[in-house]
Formats: sequence, structure tokens, C-alpha cells
Amino acid sequence: MTISVQLLGPVIALVAWTMVMWLWMYATRLPAIRAASMKPDPNAPRGEQMSLLPPRVRWKADNYNHLLEQPTLFYVLTISLALLGVQSQASLLFAWAYVFLRVGHSLVQSLVNKIEIRFLLFAFSNIPLFALTYFAVIALLNAPRAV
Repeated sequence: MTISVQLLGPVIALVAWTMVMWLWMYATRLPAIRAASMKPDPNAPRGEQMSLLPPRVRWKADNYNHLLEQPTLFYVLTISLALLGVQSQASLLFAWAYVFLRVGHSLVQSLVNKIEIRFLLFAFSNIPLFALTYFAVIALLNAPRAV
């Protein structure tokens, strides 16, 4: 079985983007916490203290969390395709399309947070996921079986 190294490019790119968002989140959150003179309270309900921060600060954290939700499907699908030896240009195109749509979603959410635009980017990002799912199912059905 050959592994399609090219399909790992979009995976690594989205992981790298997630780390950029992590840095951006803390680069805005920590100064905002200091400016608000907030003291971490372990007894406060989850999210209560962070809700006191300005929206432009919270947007980055919200997006970081979003990058740890649905993209897990992308990671599983793309790595599965690589392990199944899928090397089609279509699968690579859909994988990169997903990454670009998610980066676009991140930028919209983190900078202006226009929900209508975010929703469109999120909805469109499902198209590559459906395509990658289709490719994975076909590849699995056509994979050689061990006896």
C-alpha cells in the first residue's frame, strides 16, 4: 500500500493554521485579561469569566474551538485517503478547498464576525467533506482484502 504524501499537505496546513489561531487567541486574550484586571476563578461556571472580555477578543477563541470541532472529520478522512493510497487530483483539490474555506471562515470570524458570511463559508466547506467522504468510501470498497 502506498501512502499519498501529497494529501498530507492540506492536513499539515490546517494544523499549522490552527496553531496560528491559538497564538492569535492568546495574543489578544492575555492583554485583555490584564486590562480588565481579571483574576482566574476556578469556581466560576465555564465561560462566565471569558464572557466579560470584549467580543473582538472572544471571536478568536471561538474560532480556535471551531477548528477543533468539524475539522476532525477532515483529518480522519484525509489521512484515511492517504493510507488507502488515493492519489487523485480531485481528492487533493477538495482537501485544499476545505483548508482554504476554513481559513476564510477563521478570518471572517476573527476580524468582523459577520454571521451570514461565516455560515456560507461553513456550509460550502461541507462540500469538500462530502466529496472526501465519497472518495474514502469508494477507496475502502475497492481496497484489497486480506484473507
